[in-house]
Amino acid sequence: MTVLSSRNPATGEETPTGLRATSTEEVDRVVTEAHLAVPALTSLGREGRARLLEAMADRLEESRARLVETAMSETGLSRPRLEGEVGRTTFQLRLFAAAVREGSFLEAAIDHAGQTPLGPAPDVRRMLVPLGPVAVFGASNFPLAFSVPGGDTASAVAAGCPVVVKAHESHPLTSQLAFDALRAAVEDLGLPPRTVGLVHGRQAGADLVVHPLIKAVGFTGSPAGGRALLDLVNARPEPIPFYGELGSLNPLVVTPGAAAARGAAIAEGLAASITGSAGQLCTKPGLVFVPAGEAGDVLVEELAAILAESVAQPLLNVGIASSYREILGRLGSAPGVTVAVTAQDQNEPAWAAAGLLVTGSAGLQEVLEECFGPAAVVVRYADEADLVTALRQVPGSLTASVHSEPDESALTRRLVEAVAPIAGRLVFNGFPTGVRVSWAQHHGGPWPSTNTLHTSVGVTAVRRFLRPMVWQDAPQELLPEELRDGHTGTPRRVDGALRA
Repeated sequence: MTVLSSRNPATGEETPTGLRATSTEEVDRVVTEAHLAVPALTSLGREGRARLLEAMADRLEESRARLVETAMSETGLSRPRLEGEVGRTTFQLRLFAAAVREGSFLEAAIDHAGQTPLGPAPDVRRMLVPLGPVAVFGASNFPLAFSVPGGDTASAVAAGCPVVVKAHESHPLTSQLAFDALRAAVEDLGLPPRTVGLVHGRQAGADLVVHPLIKAVGFTGSPAGGRALLDLVNARPEPIPFYGELGSLNPLVVTPGAAAARGAAIAEGLAASITGSAGQLCTKPGLVFVPAGEAGDVLVEELAAILAESVAQPLLNVGIASSYREILGRLGSAPGVTVAVTAQDQNEPAWAAAGLLVTGSAGLQEVLEECFGPAAVVVRYADEADLVTALRQVPGSLTASVHSEPDESALTRRLVEAVAPIAGRLVFNGFPTGVRVSWAQHHGGPWPSTNTLHTSVGVTAVRRFLRPMVWQDAPQELLPEELRDGHTGTPRRVDGALRA
């Protein structure tokens, strides 16, 4: 059985973990026990699930110091970034707890029996119910907020689903520590231990996806990895939902007016957005559309100067760093592309420097590939028609951003019409990195950014792990509490009227 190791990308130092890849037989036991935990999780009710989510947040806070130190050694991410990520992770757990208590996510609706224009109608009551055990794949770039205790786990537990997480091989010790905190919270509430489970190893991930008791999969990673898992899902005798967050170019447009009015400020903000977390964010602006002409020239020169002076950073692992250099080199050698900032080779294989490429709109098709790391491609456009034509060639993305001036309202409106079909979030006069965790957030977009219409961030992420169910002419005692006559405390639509 494979023994797992942990490697510090900043130093190359390898550390034994004492962990082993999970066997196929053990994956079966973990999933089966998760399935058997469903009744206990259901019996908690909404208030109990809210307390569980809060207990998870409390246990993670107790482990904060060890989590941050361990994650630093496994990811190369900075202490402030990881301290913030612990806060984000505990915040989203508590936000889901509040949503569970509030109850509107259930979409409870009651249509009483009675006469209708079509004749007598039965009593029909509907709400969303849990799918069952969920498989979650930890992401490399967020060892907490999108990993073992992340948004997929939080939203699945909020829905009432046990979770089995496949730990990311880049941070096995961080994954295990986070899992230990979640397991302690589960025990605090007296639930079966496998209400939350953890497996290690690539084969374990494949075994997890094809297990007949798994009812949905949440994944954040590369398009290639997502497609491989999606193929496994589709080959199952019973296909299940696969919620994949994949690759994204996140186009950012600078209008002529914005370039002239505040080009230097935009360049500074862009550089921070491109290099933050070493460019390893799914919302990093990868394509930047800048007008031809003097104002655009100054903006690009300023951006290049800032990136050229930025310090090299360790990427999450050697594989990501190698892929970054390969893709950046290939894009830089494409016809019509100029290398404005060369990502200098580093002595350590996992380290990378910022890069910047520049091309014209005619060469756009040559650079429509995500380069995961601290680099971006500037696309120079001639005029409004040229820009709109170029934007319509950009693949689906998580975000699209527009920097414009108040006196360019007609142009801004036309740009929004061009980018709205390809994006899940529109950002105005700002930068897309940094995703607020909230009720209104949507983190998803057209393929290849995701393969779903749902979000992986924010309260409505819970919808992924629920299915509708209707009770027709059911006795009151057999109805869920939220659908019984006289129930209060849950928003419901009763005979067409929304009631708090």
